[in-house]
Amino acid sequence: MTKASKLVAAKKGRILLVRRRRDKLWMFPGGRKRGGESDRKCLQREIREELPKLKLGAVTLWKEVKGKNRKTGRRMSDSIFVAKKASGRLKIGDKKEIDKVAWRKLRGIRLTATSRYIRNKLFPK
Repeated sequence: MTKASKLVAAKKGRILLVRRRRDKLWMFPGGRKRGGESDRKCLQREIREELPKLKLGAVTLWKEVKGKNRKTGRRMSDSIFVAKKASGRLKIGDKKEIDKVAWRKLRGIRLTATSRYIRNKLFPK
């Protein structure tokens, strides 16, 4: 069973990313599951909390990812969802956790380990 859900949404050659306040690393929106929550419900809740004005079209499960971060040893267990369409104003809902949100190109920015993995699998060079 996965521990977190992440969203991948693309628009005009850019990807929706949020930046963590604590370490200034960019990542795909999403977060950890709460007790009894399905992967999809987790994603819906996290998007409502982090980006309350974002409107998503159809969202499908791309892959469940399990692995280990080589640098930190932290275990990764995520469900990665892909949105067919995303629109609306990029307003941050959880300002304690996130300090920026933007449609960005995926190269040349500092990503979290999980987000690097997703980028390299979905958007290889």
